[in-house]
Amino acid sequence: MKNFAELFTELDQTTKTLGKIKALVHYFETAREEDRLWSIALLSHRRPKRTVNTNLFREWAAEMAGIPLWIFEESYHIVGDLAETISLVLPPGEKDLDEPLSYWINFIRTLEPLTIEEKKKKIIQSWKQLDGVERFVFNKLITGSFRVGVSQQLVIKAIAKFTNQPENIVAHRLMGHWSPDTITWQSLIHEENISSNNSKPYPFYLAYAMETDPESLGDPNEWLAERKWDGIRGQIIFRDRELYVWSRGEELVTDKYPEYASITSLLPDGTVIDGEILPFANDRPLSFNHLQTRIGRKKLSPKILRDVPVAFLAYDILEYKGEDIRNRTLIERRKLLEEICRKPDDVLRISPAIRFDTWKQLEDERSKSRDFLSEGIMLKRKNSIYRDGRRKGDWWKWKIDPLTVDAVIIYAMRGHGRRANLYTDYTFAVWDDGQLVPFAKAYSGLTDEEINKVDHWVKQNTIERFGPVRSVKPALVFELAFEGINASTRHKSGVAVRFPRIHRWRKDKTIEEANTLSDLKQLLETESHVGRAHQKKED
Repeated sequence: MKNFAELFTELDQTTKTLGKIKALVHYFETAREEDRLWSIALLSHRRPKRTVNTNLFREWAAEMAGIPLWIFEESYHIVGDLAETISLVLPPGEKDLDEPLSYWINFIRTLEPLTIEEKKKKIIQSWKQLDGVERFVFNKLITGSFRVGVSQQLVIKAIAKFTNQPENIVAHRLMGHWSPDTITWQSLIHEENISSNNSKPYPFYLAYAMETDPESLGDPNEWLAERKWDGIRGQIIFRDRELYVWSRGEELVTDKYPEYASITSLLPDGTVIDGEILPFANDRPLSFNHLQTRIGRKKLSPKILRDVPVAFLAYDILEYKGEDIRNRTLIERRKLLEEICRKPDDVLRISPAIRFDTWKQLEDERSKSRDFLSEGIMLKRKNSIYRDGRRKGDWWKWKIDPLTVDAVIIYAMRGHGRRANLYTDYTFAVWDDGQLVPFAKAYSGLTDEEINKVDHWVKQNTIERFGPVRSVKPALVFELAFEGINASTRHKSGVAVRFPRIHRWRKDKTIEEANTLSDLKQLLETESHVGRAHQKKED
């Protein structure tokens, strides 16, 4: 555990990419193979199942620290992280036990069948055997909250450097379902036959946000443009006559979309298609809000399947007749995809290319994005290969400007990590018949200086306290930006906004000048009207 705790510290304390890669490579060089596997699993969010209720965890920590539970809870609210709070309040360890990471993973998993008293005894004993960062990491693992500031791409770079392999090969090896329980370091990282798992997806190629004028990209004829659809990025895999559907989050979701079973009649065996899972009806996409009614359901009723049908809008083809074709040009891959999708089908649809000769024409198309329930434009260089991860140069997303409203902050909650002492998470409201009605929460968009000023103001203008949350005097107005708006029966306001964030602090406005719920509903009606008008035009 000492080696892994040192790795955690180095990754947590540096923001430099090369420093993180160096720390990872050094760890791989010194760690046992089993620990290497578990470290990769943990860094790619394959965490062991939580085996202890965190409320019990807090009680045991307070008891061992010799403090009342209410003092522990107050400390937790200030620190903002349960694992760190426990590490800070516990007395120093009595022993210096240096077991490997895999030992502690197995220790955590063996707790599940034990009684509460047996769990308590074992955990207190483990706290006595660990100290400092090791105890903190152990707490993170056992509470299921382990995370550290390192991306999957950095892990891939480090493994590639350590093993002297191309990054795209390493990225592919780490995709799909695998577990340190059922695979060895050798078979995961070095085995030549990586296609032995028929369900294995490819790493997704991700676009960078366009921050400059598209004219900087040069000749428009070198680029393919299509809509940026608002769904769930996914891959459809058809190998050995079996269908698999993966989300970009590396979740196997085949059972969640039974409609896709019909696609198998259109695909040659050994096909992998990249695209978007979209709610789709009457030849047009529905809002993401519709798709949310299907996400998370353990069982899909006939009614939900009828009310929220889905299609798969194909962007790209990565494997054809068992051959990995990612190194072919986009135009070559697109021709194959068009051939597969030439037959009209309600479920498998190719994402249409947008015809344009000038950047001005494409800008006009971008301005119509909401007519199509689209988030903007995707630009892809025609001669680009299909890479892995987020890469600059060949793929860009040119999103539309967000919708905005002016709203009043009415609640504030403490943040987490380094912002645990600051009120950084806010609830916003708009006017409705003289009352402020909450409609959105946001925590991003302010500078550190602005956060400190708002935090000071919150502490000076608190009306009531509810644990880490404070209700505040209505006085501050902020402009909120969001990607879309939908009707919602789950919210008191009757509306739900997508990806809300703070656009700017409106110090020039009084709360009386904030928007109203009627304004939001008008915005909702406008969005719905645009969609209906587009549908009517298509019909």
